[in-house]
Amino acid sequence: MGEDIFYYNEFGAYLRGIFGCKVQKITLDGGFTCPNRDGKVGRGGCTYCNNQTFNPAYCHRHLPVKQQMLEGISFFSHKYPDMRYLAYFQAYTNTYDSLENLKQRYQEALTVEGCVGIVIGTRPDCMPPELLLYLQELAKRTFVLVEYGIESVNDTTLKRINRGHDYTCAVDAVERTAAHGIPVGAHIILGLPGEDKEEIMRQATVLSRLPLTTLKLHQLQLIRGTRMAAEYSECPEDFKLFELDDYIETVIDYVERLRPDIVLERFASQSPKELLIAPDWGLKNHELVDKIKRRMRERSTWQGRLYK
Repeated sequence: MGEDIFYYNEFGAYLRGIFGCKVQKITLDGGFTCPNRDGKVGRGGCTYCNNQTFNPAYCHRHLPVKQQMLEGISFFSHKYPDMRYLAYFQAYTNTYDSLENLKQRYQEALTVEGCVGIVIGTRPDCMPPELLLYLQELAKRTFVLVEYGIESVNDTTLKRINRGHDYTCAVDAVERTAAHGIPVGAHIILGLPGEDKEEIMRQATVLSRLPLTTLKLHQLQLIRGTRMAAEYSECPEDFKLFELDDYIETVIDYVERLRPDIVLERFASQSPKELLIAPDWGLKNHELVDKIKRRMRERSTWQGRLYK
């Protein structure tokens, strides 16, 4: 089997197909909060969440969006002078504000030279109809991708991790967004407490029914300062943290069951060492990707091989 074999739909290739060049996401903090923290939906946030794990060194919440973009571009541009950039609103819930404030933040990022679009990370319960209409119009002029934190398709799990919404809410948000002609991404955590291998594989089948464009997979990580870390210290037997080889096999089994056209953006999260309790595999993301591809080659498999 040659090196050019199709293993899975890669996000970098997806962006090159749209823009014809290398494209880098610049992580931004728009200064938003979350309805699962301020009391509208709940307090304390999701049990696994510590937003310090999201923001890179160049991303500072107190800086204007435009300055964050410029500092992020400066961070990357020395490597690839001809690179283009996507403004990635990631921290907290980036559709949770007035429409005017949201439009101002998005437009501020899009005015930066070299910015060719935006990616908006949000919750399924925070996509009002008027914002969707605005994004539909914006997508006629620039690239727009909305990424929803779905995390699990199991309502028992969602309640346990204090998500504040059920899976039906996620289905509604994804379908409404796709119906407006906007590419939709999803974020999923593999290995949440209570979910065994059978449930994880079922999830791949269930997600494949949604009109998703992209998908991010992350391993469950225990992060200092979270409620989940406290739960783990009290009842470690409730958790099954992946060993590296087991995670690689699980990811491949999962990808085999996914719809073949879904674009896979990433397979793991890399939290700062000072915040990470476990698991610590000592790998960078690109090293994990290389191991996954090598193992897929050994297994003679590819995305969607078992998709029905």
